Amino acid sequence: MSTDENDAPNESEEITYFRDTPVEVILANHIFVLLQVAAVHLADTPADLASAQLVIDTLAAMLAAGGERLGEHVELYRNALAEVQQVYVRAAALTNKDA
Repeated sequence: MSTDENDAPNESEEITYFRDTPVEVILANHIFVLLQVAAVHLADTPADLASAQLVIDTLAAMLAAGGERLGEHVELYRNALAEVQQVYVRAAALTNKDA
């Protein structure tokens, strides 16, 4: 998507992008961004468990609602979510140990 002189997205190009891009691709991008957000909050010292949990719960709901309709990479998304959930469990255990 290109931008105009004010560095604002061109609305018609943005609409065209959303219309022409498969929904599965747009959702995949958001899934990976959310995975990164969860990882960043888990990497904080101390880990921001509340923020990470909100993102993890949202991702789990997206995957449950979308299921196989999310396309050929749905298992990759599920595996990535499972890994982030494991990191959460470890971070929570460390937080409780240190408390």
